[in-house]
Amino acid sequence: MSDSNQITAENVNVFYGAKQALFGVSLVMPARAVTALIGPSGCGKSTFLRCINRMNDTIEHCRVEGTIKVGDDDIHSPALDVVQLRARVGMVFQKPNPFPKSIYDNIAYGPKLHGLYTSKADLDAIVETSLRRAGLWEEVKDRLHHPGTGLSGGQQQRLCIARAVAVSPEVILMDEPCSALDPIATSRIEALIEELKQNYTIVIVTHSMQQAARVSSQTAFFHLGRLVEQGDTEQIFHAPRDPQTRDYIEGRYG
Repeated sequence: MSDSNQITAENVNVFYGAKQALFGVSLVMPARAVTALIGPSGCGKSTFLRCINRMNDTIEHCRVEGTIKVGDDDIHSPALDVVQLRARVGMVFQKPNPFPKSIYDNIAYGPKLHGLYTSKADLDAIVETSLRRAGLWEEVKDRLHHPGTGLSGGQQQRLCIARAVAVSPEVILMDEPCSALDPIATSRIEALIEELKQNYTIVIVTHSMQQAARVSSQTAFFHLGRLVEQGDTEQIFHAPRDPQTRDYIEGRYG
């Protein structure tokens, strides 16, 4: 996997009908690193995240302007297949959403859809590897054919991460992946993010500044649909350049 897996956004505007939700966002999210998007509720961070795998295409009257590239590929190019894009750019949502299928079938679904295996043994190996990568194999290996919905919340979220990893993506987007989880499950997911960044470019939206400080190397602060400041996480948290960023980090609003 080359370092061309960085994501580059240039002058991205998003409109919902006549209402503009994002204003001229330009941001580079480096390959094999974690970029955290922070800011108060409704500031546009999830809207921006959903631009990266064209999830906003599914929303009526939503229009996206500007350029977003994954590596060298413009994601809005007519030559680019959206289904393939969403295999390259996996997504983990705020609320764990396993399919109403077995644990095995949750993981096998993507590889089957994209024809990523040649034999049953091949598929078994993908399922095991994905569950191992998500730190879940030891907990579920004896009940692969039980429903994924029977797992605890934290396990379900790791199952969803395993499902995203199963199609060999380059990028994993996470939209507040721990907000529905208890502190122990949250720390498991954070440890997992630390491991996954060795192989994947990760962009995480989080309402928890402590989490952003723990897991990311880059942070971008959004406010009222604009990107106010971006930089190394250390710098953003300890020496923000913009007074708005400082006020947010010091808890004056949010």
